[in-house]
Amino acid sequence: ARMDQALLLVRNELPGPGLRLAARSGACHQCLYQFLAFVPPSNGSERKPGTAAVMLDTQHPLTLLLNGSMADGELCKIQYHFGEFGNYSLVVKTLSTSTESVSCDLVINEGPINSYLPILFAFLVYMGILAILIVGRLFMKIDPVRNWVYEKLNPRETDRLISSECGSPNAADSVSGDPAPRLWSSAPRQRLRSLDTFRGLSLIIMVFVNYGGGKYWFFKHESWNGKFHFPSALFSRFVFIMGTSISLSLSSVLRGGSSKRKVLGKILWRSFLLILLGIVVVNPNYCLGPLSWDNLRIPGVLQRLGFTYLVVAALQLLFTRAEAESGTLETPCPALRDILPYWPQWIFILMLEVLWLCLTFLLPVPGCPRGYLGPGGIGDFGNYANCTGGAAGYIDRLLLGDKHIYQHPSSNVIYQTTMPYDPEGILGTINTIFMAFLGLQAGKIILFYKDQHKQIMSRFFIWAIVMGIISAILTKCSKEEGFIPINKNLWSVSYVTTTSCFAFVLLLLIYYLVDVKRLWSGAPFFYPGMNSILVYIGHEVFENYFPFKWKMQDTQSHAEHLTQNLTATTLWVVISYLLYRKKIFWKI
Repeated sequence: ARMDQALLLVRNELPGPGLRLAARSGACHQCLYQFLAFVPPSNGSERKPGTAAVMLDTQHPLTLLLNGSMADGELCKIQYHFGEFGNYSLVVKTLSTSTESVSCDLVINEGPINSYLPILFAFLVYMGILAILIVGRLFMKIDPVRNWVYEKLNPRETDRLISSECGSPNAADSVSGDPAPRLWSSAPRQRLRSLDTFRGLSLIIMVFVNYGGGKYWFFKHESWNGKFHFPSALFSRFVFIMGTSISLSLSSVLRGGSSKRKVLGKILWRSFLLILLGIVVVNPNYCLGPLSWDNLRIPGVLQRLGFTYLVVAALQLLFTRAEAESGTLETPCPALRDILPYWPQWIFILMLEVLWLCLTFLLPVPGCPRGYLGPGGIGDFGNYANCTGGAAGYIDRLLLGDKHIYQHPSSNVIYQTTMPYDPEGILGTINTIFMAFLGLQAGKIILFYKDQHKQIMSRFFIWAIVMGIISAILTKCSKEEGFIPINKNLWSVSYVTTTSCFAFVLLLLIYYLVDVKRLWSGAPFFYPGMNSILVYIGHEVFENYFPFKWKMQDTQSHAEHLTQNLTATTLWVVISYLLYRKKIFWKI
C-alpha cells in the first residue's frame, strides 16, 4: 500500500452476473460515485467466492456502494473511514438460502498504523528544545554561571550580542510594506516586535506547508469550499500584516518630510520588483531556462503581493491625512476617528467589492450557469465538469491563456477536475486588496491610539467581532450552503472576512504578549519576520537542494517527510536568526 491508502479485498459469495464497486469521498460535495472495480460472481460448483482487490483513500471518510452489474439496484452502502496501511475485507453474501436479503460485512484483517505519532514526537522534540533554552536563560541570570560563560567567550563580543538582542535594527528603508517599517519618525523608539512576530509566524508555517507539511492532508489546502482551514489562512495573514506595515511605514516616511511624489515612485518600484521576482525567480519552469515563456505561469503569490501593495499603498498615500493621525482633526464621532477621515478609501474598497460581486455572479460564462462558484469536475453531480471556478477561472483563461495559469489546482485530486485554475488569479486579487486594506486599518489603530494599549486591543477585538458576524451571515455558518462559501481558491469575500477575523484576534494576542506585557520576545518567529522576502524567495528557489531536501529511504512514510519538511523549515529560521545577528536585511 502507498501512503494514505488502505487495501480492501471484496469477496463476493453471490451467484449471478457479478457486482460493481463504487466509492465517493466524504470531502467531495455532491459528487458522482466513482467506479472502482468489477467483482466477479462466486463459482457455484466449487463454492469459490469471486474476489477483487482495490486501494482506497484514507484521508477522508468514504461511502462504498455495491450494485449488481445488470442494473439490479443498490445492494448495500457502507460509510467508513479506513486507516492508513490497513488491510480490510468486504464479504458479500446472502443471509440464508431461504431469503434473498444480502449482507455486506466489513472485516479488519490487519489494523492500520497510527500515522499521527510522528507529529506528537516532533512536538515533544521542539518542546524539549524550548525547555532547554528557557532553563539556559534562567541559569544565565545567576552571576557565577554568567561570569563563567563570559570568561569562556570573548567578553566584548558577548556584550555586543546581548546589547543587540535587547533592541532592534533600524529599518534601512521604511516605505516597504514588507519586512521592517519604522514606526514613528520622531525620536528613535523600539519598533513593534509583534508585527514582525506575526509576519514571521505566518511565513514559517507557510514555508512548512509549501515544503509538504509531512504529506498530511490537513496541512494541504482545501480541495474547494472549506471552513476555516489551517493552511488556507496563511497567505491571507501575510497579506493582512503587509497592510498593517504599509500604514506604519508611510506615516513614518511622510512625517520625515519625504514628498508624496518621491514616495509614490518608491511604491511603484517595489511593486515592480515583487512582480518581477515572482515571474522570473519563483518560476517552476526556470530550470528550462530564463526564456521558457511557453508555459510560464503569470499569476503567483509574489505577483499578487506586488499588485496588492501597489493599490493599497497608493490608496493610503493619496488619502492620508497627517492631522488625522496626530489627533488634531475633529470628527463628528470620536469613536470612528480612525475611519471617517478616510471615507474616500472606504468608497473605493466598496466599489471594488461591488465589481467582484457583479463579475462573479452576473458575468456570462460559456457552458456554465451564472454565479457558479463550484469546482467543476465530478462535483455538482458532474453537470458542470469544465466550469472550475466559474467567472474567476473563465477570466484567467480568457485573458492569460490556459498555459499561463496554474495547471494543478487543489480541486483536481478529489473533484478530478481537468481545467487549469489559478488560486492567485485576476478576480481574486480584488479581495486580496480588501484583506490588505483591513490590515491597513489595524495599522491606523496602532497609529491613532499610540501607547493606548487598551484602546488598541479593544478595537482589534471589535473588528474581529464585526468580521465574524459578516462571515456568519455570508456562510450561514455552513461549509457548502451559505450565500458565499469560504473558499481560498476563489478568495471569496467570506474567506476574507473569516481570515481577517482570526487575524485581528491573533494580532491582539501577539501584541499583548510581546509589546504590552513583554512576556515573549517573539522568538524565533521574530527573525524570519524581519527578513520575510528573503526567506520566502529562498525557500522557493532552494526547495529541491540539500540540505532542504534529500533522497529518502522510504517515500511512503509520513515520519520521513515530516522530518525533512521540519528540518528545512527550521533551517530557514536559523538562517534568518544568523542574518539578524549580522544585521543583514534584504529590503526591496
